[in-house]
Amino acid sequence: MSSENSVSWQDALTRLKAGNENFVADKLDGKLNDSSRRDSLTGGQSPFCIILSCADSRVVPEFAFDTGLGELFVIRVAGNVANTSTMASIEYAVAHLGTKLIVVLGHESCGAVTAAIGGGDNGHNLNHLLAHISPAIAKSEDKSVNAVVKKNAELTCEEMVHRSPIMRDAVVNGGLKIVPAYYNLGSGKVDFLNA
Repeated sequence: MSSENSVSWQDALTRLKAGNENFVADKLDGKLNDSSRRDSLTGGQSPFCIILSCADSRVVPEFAFDTGLGELFVIRVAGNVANTSTMASIEYAVAHLGTKLIVVLGHESCGAVTAAIGGGDNGHNLNHLLAHISPAIAKSEDKSVNAVVKKNAELTCEEMVHRSPIMRDAVVNGGLKIVPAYYNLGSGKVDFLNA
């Protein structure tokens, strides 16, 4: 049931890196954000990348990668966790839009990771969300916030493949790549981990 997206994961990653260089250099092109672009998207979408990002207001993937309307399929949730809802959204983009690259974007000084490391009772909903970060704390030798953020992004990528037959099949047979990344707040630079 997938529509074929013609952008390979390699080309998508190259576009993200180039866009991030523009962002870091304060040279955003600002294209694809006008009324003609909006009109061109009324019949459907074909994003070249899926981004699972933290909900932190300082991390805006569309700006960080210098992209316009319709280019990124962005899911934002505190701690960039792969819960049932975020996984379902990503599965939609993989299965129905044919997108070939997923980036799990953690960031410097993440509040959700800080809260998970701190522990304690944060109420039912936040405790449930933070439980998704616990494996990263357990598997990270360095217990600093930024080290756990990176480990969380890496483990989230693995979790997607293990928990989603749609993503697993797309990785094995459909040219899908899932990449962890880390956003540096001060510079705006995105470090792609293991890519």
